[in-house]
Amino acid sequence: MRLTEVTLRHLKMRMKAPFTTSFGSFQDKEFILLEAKDEQGNIGWGESVAFDTPWYNEETFKTNWHMLEDYLIPALLNKEIEHPDEVSALFSAYRKNNMAKSTVEGAVWDIFAKRQGITLAEALGGKNDKIEVGISIGIQETVEDLMQLIERYVAEGYKRMKIKIKPGWDVDVIRQVRERFPNIPLMADANSAYRLTDIDHLKQLDEFNLMMIEQPLASDDIVDHAKLQREMKTPVCLDESIHSLEDTRKALELGSCKIINIKIGRVGGLTEAKKIHDYCMERDIPVWCGGMLESGIGRAHNVALTTLDNFILPGDTAGSSRYWEKDIITPEVVVNDGYIYIPEEPGIGYKPDMETIKQFTVNEKRYC
Repeated sequence: MRLTEVTLRHLKMRMKAPFTTSFGSFQDKEFILLEAKDEQGNIGWGESVAFDTPWYNEETFKTNWHMLEDYLIPALLNKEIEHPDEVSALFSAYRKNNMAKSTVEGAVWDIFAKRQGITLAEALGGKNDKIEVGISIGIQETVEDLMQLIERYVAEGYKRMKIKIKPGWDVDVIRQVRERFPNIPLMADANSAYRLTDIDHLKQLDEFNLMMIEQPLASDDIVDHAKLQREMKTPVCLDESIHSLEDTRKALELGSCKIINIKIGRVGGLTEAKKIHDYCMERDIPVWCGGMLESGIGRAHNVALTTLDNFILPGDTAGSSRYWEKDIITPEVVVNDGYIYIPEEPGIGYKPDMETIKQFTVNEKRYC
C-alpha cells in the first residue's frame, strides 16, 4: 500500500448547543478532515480531534495542521507499507503530537480495510455487530436543565449517563440526580478539576454508587490518582493521563485506576488503542471509548474500535443528531435504543457527504 495523495481540509461546524466542562465552554468546532488516496485509487478518511484551544491537552487544530503538513505527510507519502501498524514506526522520530498522528493513521486503516473488502471493525479484530452507547452531558445552567436532559436520554435508551463536574457543581448535583434517578448507570467526569487536597470532598461521591469518576486529578498525574483510588470505593478512570501503552502499564502497576478510557486521538491512533485494549483485557481492566465531539468521520472510527471484546462499558459515541443539525456522512450515526449497529460497508462504513463537507470547509490543501 502506498499513499499517493493527501488532502487536508479545515472544517468549521456549529454544534446544536454549547458544550461546557470544567475547562471551558464552546459551540463552534474547528477541526481537520484528512482524505488520503492510495495507488489503486482507494480513499481513506481521518479526523483530527484537537480543539482550537489547548485546554484538553497541548495540541490544537493549528499545531496539528503544522505537524501533518511539515512532518507526518512527508514521512508517509509514497512510502510502501504492508500494514497500518507500520505508521507508528514511521512517526516514531516525532515526539507526542498524538492527535496529529492519529489523523493520518486513521485514514491508512480505512484504506487498508477497503483494500481487503472488509469493515474497519473486522480489520481491527472486532466481532460485535452492535455497541452499547452512553452519553456525555456538559455542565448546565441549572440542575433542572440537567434533569430534563437526563430524562430525555433515558427515554431514548442510552445505557449510561456521564455528568461533567467541577468544584461547586459536583456532590450536591450528583445527589439530586441520584434521588430522581436511583437506578441509572451514572458516572462523573472531572476533567482534572481537583487536587489531592480535595480527597475528603471527593470521597462523598462514594455514597452514590457511581460506575466511576473520570480523571479527577491533574492531567499528567498517575501518582496522586493511586493515593486517591486507595481511599475511594468508587472506581477511578483515567483519561488525560493515558497517552500510550506504557502509560497504561505504569498506571495499573501503581494502582492509579480500575478503568481506562481509550480515546483514539489521545493515544496516537488505532494501533496504540488496540494495544492498550489488549493489555487491559489480559488484566481484567475494563475499557471504554471516549468521545471528543467528533464529526461523523471520527465517530465512525470510534464505532469500529468499540467492537473489540474488552469495550464492556458504554462509550461516549452518541448519534450524530446529538451534536449536529447535519453531519458530514451518510447515513448519519444513529442510536437505536442505546445501541449503534455496525455498518457492513468496507472501511469506516459511512460515506462522506462531499456537498456538506464543502459547505463547512474553510480551507483545503492537497499534497502529492
